[in-house]
Amino acid sequence: MASAAAGTTGASAKTLWLCNPVTLKSDPCRPSMKTLVLSPSGERLRVETPRRPQRPAFDCFYVYPTVSDFDGPQAPLRIYPEQRAIAQYHAARFSLTCRAFAPVYRQITLRGITTLAGQVTERMREQAYADVRAAFREYLRRYNRGRRGVVLLGHSQGAFTLRRLVREEVDPKPSRRRILVSALLIGGNVLVRAGSDRGGDFRHLRLCTSARQVGCVVAYSVYGETPGSDAVFGNPRVSFGLPVPKGSVEVACTNPANLRPGGSGSLDPIYPARRFAPGTTIGALTDQLGTPRVDNPGAFWLSAPGSYSARCVRANGRHVLVATPRGGAPALKPMPAPSWGLHLADVNIALGDLVQLVKRQGARWLAQKQR
Repeated sequence: MASAAAGTTGASAKTLWLCNPVTLKSDPCRPSMKTLVLSPSGERLRVETPRRPQRPAFDCFYVYPTVSDFDGPQAPLRIYPEQRAIAQYHAARFSLTCRAFAPVYRQITLRGITTLAGQVTERMREQAYADVRAAFREYLRRYNRGRRGVVLLGHSQGAFTLRRLVREEVDPKPSRRRILVSALLIGGNVLVRAGSDRGGDFRHLRLCTSARQVGCVVAYSVYGETPGSDAVFGNPRVSFGLPVPKGSVEVACTNPANLRPGGSGSLDPIYPARRFAPGTTIGALTDQLGTPRVDNPGAFWLSAPGSYSARCVRANGRHVLVATPRGGAPALKPMPAPSWGLHLADVNIALGDLVQLVKRQGARWLAQKQR
């Protein structure tokens, strides 16, 4: 393990890119797209290789969740196997529609949110946010220049970080709202006024309620059953240090399979065929989820369209996306505890839906720009 002191010095630092299609010859966000398609029950159906566009017309900016196995409360600015793995799990599939950028940041580590939580300081949280903010500003200055649409994508700690970034750097600024294709803030307890698609965290941005919308927000957390009163996600009081607005608020839930409020739909899971960074904490937890595993898949990805039905549910003061297996699909195991629900599968259980949604939103944004 690395020394715990390495990640806690310096108020700001030069951006270290995990994924950058402009400056890096290869990165984890651009793997093979060869995909083994399965039935919900795991039967092999066919192999597909969707084509990645040579010149994507818009961008994605990805902030990864808590994955660092660094032995202190704050991660250093270095790239480890768990960061490369999570970029492949979450961001890589979006390279079918956009240029994917992902910065490394001095996040609060797995130990920092568990056994070393008492050692986490406000300075550490500010450094983590400052790294992402600096990377976003660098992205805007060097790679966007106000000309390209951008999708913001984050999960868990990444989504909490992007919530603040959107509130401070995007929502108040018309020029930045104009380039926002959408913000996918997943597993991050985004807040809206109770029963509304707006208010709460953002003054101007609304939740996505139609695939024809752009400049809107998709936010949800997945449970395999109705959440109990101990559920961590969907709870408006769990905010990872972010302020909770006054008044009646609830956690947003937008169903990526059917954005219409109250709508239900079937989810299209997509996972890398290889195990998540063996020997890491998240790798061990991911192995226990119960997601499909195939011997000798002959492809980088496993796709099982229509494996779960999903709808947003309000219960016990929580608002979450409940996913139910269909057609013999496996019932996933909540990890690391029942109160977390299917948090580790939040993105991949709906990855096919999210990529298609972003593709439609990007096309819509481009059409509006050309008017």
